[in-house]
Amino acid sequence: MQKKHPKIKKDDKVIIIAGKERGKIGKVLKVNSEKGRIVVEKLNIVKRHAKAGRQPGQEGIIEKEAPLDISNVKIVCNKCAEPTRIGARRLEDGSKVRICKKCGEPISD
Repeated sequence: MQKKHPKIKKDDKVIIIAGKERGKIGKVLKVNSEKGRIVVEKLNIVKRHAKAGRQPGQEGIIEKEAPLDISNVKIVCNKCAEPTRIGARRLEDGSKVRICKKCGEPISD
């Protein structure tokens, strides 16, 4: 079964709608469309214990962002500043653009 193409892209502003970080807003750093997961800047922080390796400074407790499921976030519109669903519209020149379902304005890429 093939996954649906995610409508959320890198550098989009999103709000988390489920989980321990609910209500927080951040910027998307990475999108993994095969697994349906995204990484949001400075949110969903986990601690990982790392052994001392060949390079100094890589050991100890490292804090990093963990991936979230795409279904647990909503994109935030630039114009109306509300969490919204995303639609698509074709422009006169034939290009496709993502739009806000609440205000109808294009969401910048």
